[in-house]
Amino acid sequence: MSRKCQVTGKVQMMGNKVSHAQNKTRRAFRPNIQDTSLYSEILGKLVRVRVTVAGLRTVDHKGGLDQFLLTTSLSKLDPALHPVKEAIEKALAARQA
Repeated sequence: MSRKCQVTGKVQMMGNKVSHAQNKTRRAFRPNIQDTSLYSEILGKLVRVRVTVAGLRTVDHKGGLDQFLLTTSLSKLDPALHPVKEAIEKALAARQA
């Protein structure tokens, strides 16, 4: 499994650990990724996502998973979330028809 947030796109970064004597050794800065389920009100089910805590705040700020997916363009979304967005759009079209 990759260490990439499906909402924000944050990935692992590399840098230096610097000691008091200014010795530099390589280290990894890993994002705080959580495996969680977010509820889709339109679909009426839970959707599994790998997301950072900052990504969870982003989804909450946008008004929930459904609003986040509907307002985000397909090119900016993680490929794993494309089928979920399509299912939400299809469900909305069926409700309105």
